[in-house]
Parts: sequence; C-alpha cells; structure tokens
Amino acid sequence: MRSAAEVNEQIRALWRRSGGSLSAQERAEYELLVVEWAAAINGQVVEAA
Repeated sequence: MRSAAEVNEQIRALWRRSGGSLSAQERAEYELLVVEWAAAINGQVVEAA
C-alpha cells in the first residue's frame, strides 16, 4: 500500500495535467485515487491508549 502522501502527490499531478478540468477517464482515475488516499489515511491513524 502506498502512503497517503504518495497518493496525494499523484492526485495533485492529475489535476496539474488536466488543467483543472477532468475528463470522464480522469474523473474515474481521480475517484480511485481518493479511495486509495482515504484507505491510506485510515491505515495511518493510531488509536490513543
């Protein structure tokens, strides 16, 4: 699993490449990346004792 930071950078790169307007294919890629990012964030959360 990639880190949240890695996935976030890929999301940012996608937005830069698209010029701020996502095509249908880019939107699908974005949605997958957001799900992956959320999973990475949840994996980094450590419960307090």
